[in-house]
Amino acid sequence: MTATPSFTGDASPYGGGDPYADYRTADFPFTQYANLADRTLGAGVIAANDEFFAQRENLLVPGRAEFDPEHFGHKGKIMDGWETRRRRGTCAEHPWPTAEDHDWALVRLGAPGVIRGIVVDTAHFRGNYPQSVSIEGTSLPGSPSPAELLADEVKWTTLVPRTPVGGHAANGFTVEAEQRFTHLRVNQHPDGGIARLRVFGEVAPDPDWLSVLGNFDVVALENGGQVEDASDRFYSPATNTIQPGRSRKMDDGWETRRRRDQGHDWIRYRLVAQAQFRAIEIDTAYLKGNSAGWASVSVKDGEDGEWTEVLPRTRLQPDTNHRFVLKGAAVGTHARVDIFPDGGISRLRLFGSLTQEGAARLAARHQELGG
Repeated sequence: MTATPSFTGDASPYGGGDPYADYRTADFPFTQYANLADRTLGAGVIAANDEFFAQRENLLVPGRAEFDPEHFGHKGKIMDGWETRRRRGTCAEHPWPTAEDHDWALVRLGAPGVIRGIVVDTAHFRGNYPQSVSIEGTSLPGSPSPAELLADEVKWTTLVPRTPVGGHAANGFTVEAEQRFTHLRVNQHPDGGIARLRVFGEVAPDPDWLSVLGNFDVVALENGGQVEDASDRFYSPATNTIQPGRSRKMDDGWETRRRRDQGHDWIRYRLVAQAQFRAIEIDTAYLKGNSAGWASVSVKDGEDGEWTEVLPRTRLQPDTNHRFVLKGAAVGTHARVDIFPDGGISRLRLFGSLTQEGAARLAARHQELGG
């Protein structure tokens, strides 16, 4: 296993020009997974012990943190992140914070899941970032309040032990806990600022909820669907195609680079479990001069199954939601959309239900993860 790159220490003071010119980052081994702390999935920062300089909600804002060197307010420099005041000791003889002093924020994941990696981004926090961070996770049913999460009887699992971090850097941590989590407690020691938090993992849905729904989108990210691979991710990630809701702008879908050969592009998905579906939506919202020309959909059952085309190559229109009713139910564990020759789609929906076998396997997996 390749070690996760790490950064420590201050960054240089901002000297003008592009503030990201000296930003420290790396290719982390877990970023192919979905961001479980995405606001579009319903994630939120529900509490923090201190947010004197900058609000806790900034942690989950999509996109990278911005920096305006002239932006000051009544409390001081306004940062695009979560920043707490400087901690102090108890008296003049001991003006320093203790080793145990720290600030914390409670994060509700947008979808419960198995966490594969976390990025604590300290962009633009060059000399005012935390010395170290630690992150814990828990799983509670329903919608617990901050007080309920902080109750003594709640069991927290350490996902990231207390670890030094660097300023103005993407600090990545591989997580190996094979459990289902609903909430995180992010601790910064002893104080400071964090620009963004990204939590990469696999959605682990509640089988009882899906059972009550009956018919639902069996490839949707929020229900446990996953992008396994794609031919091209040049302009935007393929995971966008299974995000909740309709696309709101062009880069909220999936768009490939322009092909100069006779090939075509594709996305391969893993469904929440073995499922049967009879209705398909392929949306090209906001893709007007760059939507796919044609698309087909295929399914296979099991890793070693054969691909079967269930929607033949069909003409697509720009900026349009296309709906197709299949003559018979398509059954499988995986799906693939092929687009011809290139371009993009914004969303794929496969409406159906779990098979008896799929429901049983999903329930067993839920039990394994502590659900």
